[in-house]
Amino acid sequence: MMKGRNNAMKTLILNGSPRRNGDTVSLLNILKDGLDSEVTQIDAYYADIAPCNDCRACRIHDGCVVDDDMSQIYRLLPDADNIVIASPIYYSEITGRLLEVFSRLQVYYSARFFRGEKIVFKPKKGAVILVGGGDGSGERADETSRCILMHMGCKSYFPTVLSHNTNNIPAAEDKAAVEAVKSLAQWLSES
Repeated sequence: MMKGRNNAMKTLILNGSPRRNGDTVSLLNILKDGLDSEVTQIDAYYADIAPCNDCRACRIHDGCVVDDDMSQIYRLLPDADNIVIASPIYYSEITGRLLEVFSRLQVYYSARFFRGEKIVFKPKKGAVILVGGGDGSGERADETSRCILMHMGCKSYFPTVLSHNTNNIPAAEDKAAVEAVKSLAQWLSES
């Protein structure tokens, strides 16, 4: 999905939810309504992105030899001003499908450490939206997400938005989470 208001700002959303109309997506819809930027959302469960299979071709050659939808992320990432990771919490972690997508960021690690290339992303703003039923915590999912954001060039971060009682109240009715998402949209829209 792309939405363009301010062509100067670009926001990349990486969504780890398998549910097209679930709690995570309800918060993402509120976020997108408040953003003043061009928005691209990649839905991990519906994108044709294979996990890294450790073929090690990227240790020698630029890029990834697997030709799939990950090429869109590789193309969008350098110019993105904002990156948002959104995911349900599964066993205190972001979804496995989203982790599979992130495994393909191995190309940047290989470029730096095996080919000696300097990978420089323009500084980006990063944010994490996590949704859970209330069992466990979001700390590990948040830590993983922030590590990934750092490796994608994020230099400043919004406090994590957490709706962690969705077994009892839908995320769209979680007043604190909704207000946090609205504040996040405003922060991401600022130059």
